[in-house]
Amino acid sequence: MSRTSDSPASSAYAVTPSDTTLLSPLPRSLYVGAAGNVAIVPEDGIASVVFVAVSAGQILPIRAKKVMSTGTTASNIVAMY
Repeated sequence: MSRTSDSPASSAYAVTPSDTTLLSPLPRSLYVGAAGNVAIVPEDGIASVVFVAVSAGQILPIRAKKVMSTGTTASNIVAMY
């Protein structure tokens, strides 16, 4: 079966927020297990963007190359790819 950019994720890994570490493999989305803010650097971006007041259990449908420790208060984040 061929996977496209809108196919669901087929695997996942736990994310430890870091201002320097690139996520690999690049996720299709992020699952947030415990509520809070999530600061990310988008795949094509340079500056960070903060998603404010993300609910526990919410999925952020964005390809992030980093989940920043600065500005992230949410926890139990899982990258899905």
